[in-house]
Amino acid sequence: MLMRFHSLFFFFLTVTNNLDVEAVVARLQARYHSARTLQATFLERYRENGRVVRVEAGTAYFRRPGKMRWDYQAPEKNVFLVDGKTAWFYVPADHTATRVPAKESADWRTPLALLVGDVKISRVCGQVLSAIDEKPENPEHAMLYCELRGTGSKSPKKASGAASSPRPLNSEAVFFEIDTNSGDLVRVLVRDPGGTGIEFSFANWRIDPQVPDSLFHFDVPKGVAIVNGELPLGNSTVKH
Repeated sequence: MLMRFHSLFFFFLTVTNNLDVEAVVARLQARYHSARTLQATFLERYRENGRVVRVEAGTAYFRRPGKMRWDYQAPEKNVFLVDGKTAWFYVPADHTATRVPAKESADWRTPLALLVGDVKISRVCGQVLSAIDEKPENPEHAMLYCELRGTGSKSPKKASGAASSPRPLNSEAVFFEIDTNSGDLVRVLVRDPGGTGIEFSFANWRIDPQVPDSLFHFDVPKGVAIVNGELPLGNSTVKH
């Protein structure tokens, strides 16, 4: 009888947690689904072995389908841009622009592709669970663990609310912090097995701002060298 009670309780807990996760995902998708363009301020923190080693800030723009632009304003001006076909990283101070075919890019920002697609989290995540080993900065927010597609764990799947967020030992861990009231995407955390990672914090979201399409087109300035290769902040590769 006691075992039956425990089984029923676990089943109820699993269903409840799954419904909670589904509701949060639905709120996030509803928030951005109808938007053609998006704009937000961002703060990036780069970590090595749990220690913050660099902080950058600026404004990010997104346009469907498949376009985004990140204007870094501090501590120095840089531009990361995806025009739908090519990913560019431009460093004015170095007079260089790195380009990679967008389909071959595996930059840290890959989880944010959902904002320039049809805003279905299932396009990016093979499964979404309630995160256990990462907590939201605001206790009223939800923190979700995203298992990126193509990195599925061979270990048994665990239900939301299990002791830990299951993930392959040799893959990146991705987390989304979501404001459950507004549906705003507040933070995205990406961790790799080597102890390095990046955190994107967003604020001041604007839905359908007037953003010219030219903003997502990179015109190489005169005197700037073009480099075909890896983007500096990710694991992007170019096939030769």
